[in-house]
Amino acid sequence: MSTPLHNDNKARTPKARTSSSTNWTATILLAICSLSVIIPLVATVFMAFKTSEQALDGNAFSFPSPINFSSFAEAWQLTNFPRAAMISAFITLIAVVGEIIVSSLAAYAIVRNWEHRFFRYSFFYLLAAMFIPFPVVALPQVRLTGLLGLDNPLGVAILHISFALAFNTMLFTAFLSTIPKDLEDSMRIDGAGTWTVYCRLILPLLAPMCATVGIFAFIQSWNDFMMPSLIISDPTLQTIPVIQQMFQTQFSNNYNIAFASYLMAMAPTIIAYIVMQRWVISGLTQGAVK
Repeated sequence: MSTPLHNDNKARTPKARTSSSTNWTATILLAICSLSVIIPLVATVFMAFKTSEQALDGNAFSFPSPINFSSFAEAWQLTNFPRAAMISAFITLIAVVGEIIVSSLAAYAIVRNWEHRFFRYSFFYLLAAMFIPFPVVALPQVRLTGLLGLDNPLGVAILHISFALAFNTMLFTAFLSTIPKDLEDSMRIDGAGTWTVYCRLILPLLAPMCATVGIFAFIQSWNDFMMPSLIISDPTLQTIPVIQQMFQTQFSNNYNIAFASYLMAMAPTIIAYIVMQRWVISGLTQGAVK
């Protein structure tokens, strides 16, 4: 009686191994994509810690010896990095918080009122807005922000919230559709209103997707160049990417200072993504399957 079972287990072994085999095509493609990011980052780090003489040796991947930290001090002073960083942080903070709150509220209203035509068409309208790039409406936005007195960092933050509303609402809508409505009904039976349900039930359940939206908003707002350069009229209130471009001519022969400045500008986004990547992947995965 034991022999057929033993033979049957042997027959199933190759199939089990086949199902768990490595997808080499995907692995190679992911490795190439990873190298396309890692190699420039390594070159940036090496160049940032070199002296001016070492930076001109023609080899960006040579290890800096000795390690030079003065490039960061010069870049810090040359671009007035603290002021630019504070302005970028101000815009990014408002954009992140605003996008999470506004988009989650819009998605909550759409999902829970989907049977009404107004909310259904509003969702389709937001999806259509995703196909309108910023350069198409750049000139009207510049004119409008100037008339409203929003040609400043606050106006840039508001525009970030507006332009990201469509994509973020789509993410929140996919996630909210997985939350059973019975949870809300049980709270409403106990006398909870709509705002109480949203603040105490919906928003905590949206934590993974909030992390996803937040990191996307952080990266987009911190690295944005086009919108601040067009909207902000005062050069002293510009963000880090714009300040770096304004001082590009002074970096022309000082590659070590230029790369030190770039590395300082990239550091917050890299750190934020490393810290939040677990929640980003969790939010996208849970929101993709109902």
